[in-house]
Amino acid sequence: MTSTRERQRAAARARLEKEMAERAGKARKRRQTQAIIGAGAALVLVVAGTVWLAMTLGGDDDKTETAAPAPGASECAFTELPADQRSPQIKDVGLPSNQQSSTGVQTMTIDTNLGPITAKVDRSLVPCTAGSFTYLAEKNFFDNSKCHRLVTEGIKVLQCGDPSATGKGWRDTDGTGGPTYRQAEENLPTDKRPPYPEGVIAMANSGQPGSTGSQFFIVYGDSPLDPAYTVLGTITGGMDIVKDVAKAGDDGAFAQQAGGGHPKKEIVIKDLTMSNPQG
Repeated sequence: MTSTRERQRAAARARLEKEMAERAGKARKRRQTQAIIGAGAALVLVVAGTVWLAMTLGGDDDKTETAAPAPGASECAFTELPADQRSPQIKDVGLPSNQQSSTGVQTMTIDTNLGPITAKVDRSLVPCTAGSFTYLAEKNFFDNSKCHRLVTEGIKVLQCGDPSATGKGWRDTDGTGGPTYRQAEENLPTDKRPPYPEGVIAMANSGQPGSTGSQFFIVYGDSPLDPAYTVLGTITGGMDIVKDVAKAGDDGAFAQQAGGGHPKKEIVIKDLTMSNPQG
């Protein structure tokens, strides 16, 4: 009797232990499942956060990209000179717009003390240089400046465009002035012989790429210059004025350096204008 009861109690304990073990196992599985789901949710959040961050950063990049030039326009790079490279001869009139029209033809009029000199400028060939020249002309950048250099042997050019070459007499710094920015060269006559024939108006530079500023030269006789200078346009009137200045000769002030000297017959730019593009 006693042994039977003991066996029944043992069997009941065994059933209870089995049920408790099964419940513990189910509880453990629930916890594991919840842990996995929680980790998955966290991963989804991390991925979603990464996507959001990438989209956000990507959006910022999109906003800072340079806009494509409008139809009929060119993107130009006008590089400012560092402050420590700005001598007193540098004239600060700001920067032209980076987008410049690449269509139409302009008339440049150089009103001098000896009479007007005119030139044709095709913006499809020199959109950035023409844009710079137009900007400077609108700022009266060239007014009352003298053409400071004449070369009567070899290259045959009259050089102008230094805003600091003003007043009576000459200074050692004449020929060192310009705007506070530089730009790349355009329309180089690499396939022309001679590269710079009589009647061409071109931009001076320091000999280094991207050093074009405001100084320009008028070629009054076929010139064997290397094709490293932007051809801005062609003279359409007033070449007789340039040749008269050349006939009077130069003072040889630059003979030991770049060649030539100051014109003996003074020529002063009273005003320089650029017409609106036509065509």
